[in-house]
Amino acid sequence: MAIKSSTKRRLIDLGVDVDIASKLADDANMDMIKMMSAKEISAKSELKEGSNEFEQLMGIIREQSASKRRSRSKRVTLPSKVADDDDIPMGDTRFNVLNHELVPHHELVPEDEEKEALSPWNLIQTDVDGVERLAKELLPKILITDPAVQVLKEVHEQEDEELRAGWLANRVVRIIRRSPSAGKHLAYRLVVEGT
Repeated sequence: MAIKSSTKRRLIDLGVDVDIASKLADDANMDMIKMMSAKEISAKSELKEGSNEFEQLMGIIREQSASKRRSRSKRVTLPSKVADDDDIPMGDTRFNVLNHELVPHHELVPEDEEKEALSPWNLIQTDVDGVERLAKELLPKILITDPAVQVLKEVHEQEDEELRAGWLANRVVRIIRRSPSAGKHLAYRLVVEGT
């Protein structure tokens, strides 16, 4: 008694009940199931011939047998129930990592506000030339490939189509976390392209 997991999974994907799929996949692969007679399928699935469940099961098996005969190409086709267009993430309906409850709020700090936002951390240093500058390189880093940063990038690129390539590198991201003790915790990260 060995259940073929790939056969069981395929039957479930085609719409067969889990229990019935387990019974059919017991010591049988999909090709063997297609070659079984109605009586054999009835006995193996423990469904009564003529019942609605049995007729649905036979319809699924016949459909698989017919599709094999019709198409001799190596092309893999999925039934419409398996390849539903609603399941494929496209455009605005794609999963946004920032909408997940465990991901804190991320936002880009506008370049003209970076100096003011980072002033409590004394990151303003004087260069050799005597010019004051913001030492952003002292901030903790966040990779440009981070999923949260990628979402921010896509949002800003949709809003402003004239952004130059590499515009996100060396920018500051503000991360706002809810804290039971502090109420709200702010963290700043520097977006970098590599380690």
